[in-house]
Formats: sequence, C-alpha cells, structure tokens
Amino acid sequence: MAELTHIDANGDVRMVDVSAKPDTERIAIAEGFIAMNPETLSLIIEGKAAKGDVLACARVAGIMATKRTSELIPMCHPLNITKAKVDCTSINEGDRDDGRVGIHVTVTCGVTGKTGIEMEALTGAAIACLTVYDMCKAVDRGMEIMDVRLLKKDGGKSGLWER
Repeated sequence: MAELTHIDANGDVRMVDVSAKPDTERIAIAEGFIAMNPETLSLIIEGKAAKGDVLACARVAGIMATKRTSELIPMCHPLNITKAKVDCTSINEGDRDDGRVGIHVTVTCGVTGKTGIEMEALTGAAIACLTVYDMCKAVDRGMEIMDVRLLKKDGGKSGLWER
C-alpha cells in the first residue's frame, strides 16, 4: 500500500517538501457532470438563462479555480500553471446510459514543475459545475453535480495514469 505523503512520522499533516525533485512537464485531465431537467438544458443551449451565458461563465470560473487551488486545498503547492482549458458539452437525452441530461465538463491543466496538477484539474471541474448550478438554480434547484474525477495524469516519477 502506498504511503500517505501529507502525514509525517508523528501523524501530523504537512506540506510535502518537493525542493529536491526535478521539474518535469505534467498534465492532468478531470471531468464532472451536472445533471438537470431537459428544460434547464434548453435554456442554457439557447442562451436564455436569466444570468447570461452559462457555459462561458462556467469555463472562466473553472480556469480561475485551477489558479486558486492552493488557496482552497491546504496541502497543495502553489503552481505556475502553464495550461488550463475547460470544455463544456451539452448531454442530451439518449447520450448517457442513465438517461440523464446536463453539462459534461472536462478540464485539462498543464505545468512544468516539481509536483502534480491533478488537484487543479479536479477543482476546475467542480467549480465549473458549481457555476452552472449557481446560474440556473432559480429554475432548477434539483440539479445534481456528480462524477467529478480524475481521468488522466502524466509526468513526474509515477508517470502515466489513466482511468
């Protein structure tokens, strides 16, 4: 079993010392899904949401979140992110096995550094979904955020991992 790196020999939490590690190119891809009523999805797609362009706002919020991750997750190192991209895709009836409709979010982050960028990609996906919720909650309080997860990470000592 792998060792928990954020806990020292005394059981205290700590930020891992990465100073001796070499800089390497790293990438992470994460996703999330926000399920909603079909009518809510139509409002988003047709650009008729009362608060404005939902998907543009979600993309910007996701990118902003990637850059602020170390302020939100206590043991994350601040990273000089070199790439952050948020894609939002509408999912219509019949597109998913479970029949749910909504917005699928994919976040790709890159960095050249000493530690991974998975948390930034995951945070971006979660915040993009939360932004969709915020902008549409007046018409659909039953929206559900789900499936926020890492799809891929590459770089560093552990190399490639894919779901």
